[in-house]
Amino acid sequence: MSPFERSLRDYLMMRRALGFKLERPAQLLADFVGYLDRAGARHITTELALHWATRPVEADPSWWGMRLSVVRPFARYLRTLDPRTEVPPPDLLPFRSPRATPYLYSRADVAALMAAARTMPSPFKAATYETLIGLLAVTGMRVGEAIGLDRGDLDRSDGVVTVRFGKFGKSREIPLHPGTVEALETYARVRDTRCPRSKTPSLFVSTSGTRLIYNNVHFEFHRLVDRAGLKPRSQRCRPRPHDLRHTFAVDTLIGWYRDGGDVEARLPLLSTYLGHRDPGSTYWYLSAAPELLALAARRLEETSTGAER
Repeated sequence: MSPFERSLRDYLMMRRALGFKLERPAQLLADFVGYLDRAGARHITTELALHWATRPVEADPSWWGMRLSVVRPFARYLRTLDPRTEVPPPDLLPFRSPRATPYLYSRADVAALMAAARTMPSPFKAATYETLIGLLAVTGMRVGEAIGLDRGDLDRSDGVVTVRFGKFGKSREIPLHPGTVEALETYARVRDTRCPRSKTPSLFVSTSGTRLIYNNVHFEFHRLVDRAGLKPRSQRCRPRPHDLRHTFAVDTLIGWYRDGGDVEARLPLLSTYLGHRDPGSTYWYLSAAPELLALAARRLEETSTGAER
């Protein structure tokens, strides 16, 4: 293990102890550290960091900026150990992540994704991804939460699944529809037949008997998107796994508005269900769909008219 690799290990350990998951940054920094070692570097310089960040040369500048933004805190950490370390200035490749426009799936879109999963060459992999996509669609769970589930987290009798240590370290219980419980039980039987001696207690298992890997799930999802024939609606509106969560939230809010319920009073319930820290994080979904925004505006207008009377 090189000095840079040891430093990266200690840095990630410290940051994760503070509650940061750092999944993508860890991968990028491992690549950066490998680049430094191959270059024979003794310490980080702005020139080396910039050269690494701007690879590949045909990439979008926002990607370069994101890569360099990962290096800065690591460099600041190393500077406390080695004063020769240079921290790239903040105005060098400034990173501003454009917020993606949610790709709201119709029921037909979700059905097409699940049908595409069923065509996977491996029957077990097909069952895994069909069930995983269905669970994400009907619960609004994050991908990391779903693949982090263990078998003991599913309470079949009460119809509840427990998400442990989700985002911000929060845990919560999610009630499931009986049909969802049945689908999970069907998958469990397939899994236990295919992997009777699994290497992991996870609910969802790969063909090698291990827990699913986040990046692999995204890769397979995008292959299913192509197979299902789903197309981007714009440069910033492309089908992503996380958009199943957006769709769930928007559909729930639209349903409440249509039912004439007190959406503002119910919003904390949805916030808790989704694992948000506060309803403010859930309010963003109001701008995600024109229909939802129109319903909210109409409710506001009706309330204002009633108050004037």
